Amino acid sequence: MRDDEQASIVADEALLAAVDVARAALTQITPADTIGEPVGHIVEDEHVLSLLFDCLLTGYPGWHWTVTLSRIDQDAAPTVLETELMPGNDALLAPEWVPWSDRLAEHRTAQELAAAQEALEGADDDADDDDADDDSENEDSDESDDFDDESHDDDDDDDADDALDEDALDHDDFDDDGDDALDGIDFSEAELSSTELNPGQPG
Repeated sequence: MRDDEQASIVADEALLAAVDVARAALTQITPADTIGEPVGHIVEDEHVLSLLFDCLLTGYPGWHWTVTLSRIDQDAAPTVLETELMPGNDALLAPEWVPWSDRLAEHRTAQELAAAQEALEGADDDADDDDADDDSENEDSDESDDFDDESHDDDDDDDADDALDEDALDHDDFDDDGDDALDGIDFSEAELSSTELNPGQPG
C-alpha cells in the first residue's frame, strides 16, 4: 500500500479503544510493571492498527511495546495479531552489525599502520643516534688537536731547555780551560822572594 493511500485510511475506533485487550496480550510476554501508558498508534491498514505503550524496562529508554490489532468487519471483535518491543525515534540502538570478515580486515589494516608507524619512529631514532655519534667524534677530534698543540708546545720548551743546557756546558768548559792553565804551577813549592816593604822593621 502506498503512503498516500495509507494516510487516507481512518483509524478503526474499536481497535483504538481495545487498550485492555492489547495490555493483556503484552502480559503474556513481559511483566505488567514493565508496561507503561499508551503513547500513540500506527494505522497499518483498514481495520488494522498498532497500539504503542511506553516501555519501562531498564536499559530501553525510548522503546515501545507494540501490539498489532485487527478485525474482519465493523461487527467483529478486535483480535491480536502480534506483540513486540520496537524502538522509538529517540531509542538507544546497538551499533550496526558488521560481518566478522570486515572487522578482521579492519583489524589487520590497523596493525599494519601501527607497524609502519613504529618503523618510521625507529628510523628517526637511528638518525638522531647517528647525529649524536658524529658530534661526539667531532668533539674527540677537537680534543686530540688541542693535545697535539700542547705536545708541540712542550717540545718547544724542551728544545729551549736543551739550548740553555748546552750554553751552560760551554761555560763550564771555559771554566775548566781556565783551571787547566794553572795546573802546571805548584804554589806550595814556589819560592817567593820577600821584599822588605818597610826597612828597619822586623819582617
